[in-house]
Amino acid sequence: MHYFQTRFLEEAEKFIAGLDAKTIKKILYNIDLAEQTNDPKLLKKLQNDIWEFRTKYVGLQIRLLAFWDKSSGKETLVFATHGFIKKVDKVPKNEIERAVRIRAQYFENK
Repeated sequence: MHYFQTRFLEEAEKFIAGLDAKTIKKILYNIDLAEQTNDPKLLKKLQNDIWEFRTKYVGLQIRLLAFWDKSSGKETLVFATHGFIKKVDKVPKNEIERAVRIRAQYFENK
C-alpha cells in the first residue's frame, strides 16, 4: 500500500537528471520505500509544511525537499521541489526558503 504518490517539480527533475544512474536508482528506490512505509529516516519533516526525502549513497547526503498536497480528495501527493547535496549537518536555511517559495507558487497556480 502506498500512503502517497510522489511528483517531481521542474527543479527537482533537473537536479535528479544531473546525477549518475546508480544514484538516481537509489533515490527513486528510497522514495518508493517512503511511499509504502512512512519511515522518518526516508521522509522527515523539517518545518511547517516542508519535508525532506533523505538518501545517503556513496558518502553523499542527497536531499530532495518536498511538500504535501492533500487537496484532491482522491490521492495524497507529495511534490519534490528541488534537490541538493547536503554538506553540513543542518539543512541550509536558504534551501528551506527556496522550497517554501516553490510551494507557494504551486498553490497559487493551482
